[in-house]
Amino acid sequence: MKTIDLLNPPELARQSNWRDRFETKVAQWLTPWDGEAPVDFGFIGVPLSKTSISVSAASMTPNALRELFANVTTYSIDHDVDLQELNARDLGDIQMHVTDLLRCHANIEQGLTNVYEALPDLFPIIAGGDHSITCPSVKAFRNKIGGPVGIVQIDSHMDVRNLQDGGPSNGTPIRGLIESGAVEGKHIAQIGLHSFANSKPYRDYAREQGITQFTARQVALEGVEKFVAQALEVAGRGTDAIYVTVDMDVLDQAYAPGVPAMVPAGMTSWQLLEAVFMLGRHPKVKGFDVVCVDPMQDPRRATVRTALHVILNFMAGTMKRG
Repeated sequence: MKTIDLLNPPELARQSNWRDRFETKVAQWLTPWDGEAPVDFGFIGVPLSKTSISVSAASMTPNALRELFANVTTYSIDHDVDLQELNARDLGDIQMHVTDLLRCHANIEQGLTNVYEALPDLFPIIAGGDHSITCPSVKAFRNKIGGPVGIVQIDSHMDVRNLQDGGPSNGTPIRGLIESGAVEGKHIAQIGLHSFANSKPYRDYAREQGITQFTARQVALEGVEKFVAQALEVAGRGTDAIYVTVDMDVLDQAYAPGVPAMVPAGMTSWQLLEAVFMLGRHPKVKGFDVVCVDPMQDPRRATVRTALHVILNFMAGTMKRG
C-alpha cells in the first residue's frame, strides 16, 4: 500500500444502511483510496481556517462534505451524465500543524507536491479550508504543470490584501501568488466581485497587475456565461493549464448563509452551478478548489450542500469535454 507523506486518510467514510440497486450515491462512488488503485480524480481536504480574517470553522468543511456524500446521487439529469463513470477516490486530508500557520501553508504546498509526484496524472478536487489555502495549492499545481498557469477565481473579494499587515490570510492568496512569481496578474480573471467588500487601493493594484475583473452586478445584468468565456480566454492565453478557485461567499447571502463574509445581492446558486459546469468543460482546466464555508454557521448544512453541488457540477462538466 502506497502512503504519501503529509496526506492523512479520510476521517469520515459515511455509508447508508439502505440502498436501492438502481441508484448510486456519491458515498458509494467517492470512496477512500486504498493507496494502490489507479485514480484520475482525487478529492483532497485541506482543513485550515485559523488563517481566516473572519472567525471561521472552515477547517470542518471537508468532513461536512463527506457527511453529505450519502445524501446525493452521482447522476446529473441536466447534463445526462453519471459521475460514477469517472475513476475518483477520496484521498484524505493534508496534514495541518496545530499552532504554526506558516507551517500549515508549507504542508499544503509540500503535501500536494507529494500527491502529484505519486499520482502525476491526478486531477485534484480540493476542499478547503479558507481561501488562504489556494496560494500554496496553486504553487504545488504550478510545479506539477511545469509551465505558466492561469487562474479563474469566482469570489466576492479580490484577495489582494497586502501581506505586511497580517501575513498570509484568506484575503491574500492572489497577492501571494503574484508576489511569489507563481502566477502573473495578466493570467488571472475574477468573477463576482462585490461592492463594499473591497477597497479602491486594491482595485488599483489589481489593474496595475493586469488582473481581469467582472463584478456581481455585471453578472446579474448580463448573465454569467459571457464572463466565464472571457475569463477562460484570459486565463488560457499563454498558459499551460488553468486552476479554478471558488469562494462560496460569491453567492448571495440568501443562498449561502454559512459563509463567514456574507454579502447581499451576490450570485445565485444557478449562476454559480452553470459557471463551474462551463469551467469543467474546458480542456485546459486541470485543477479546482472550493473554499470558505463554515459548517458551524450553516443552518441545515445549506451552504455545505451547495458547495457539494458545485463540486459535482464541475465534475459533470469534465465529462462533457470533447
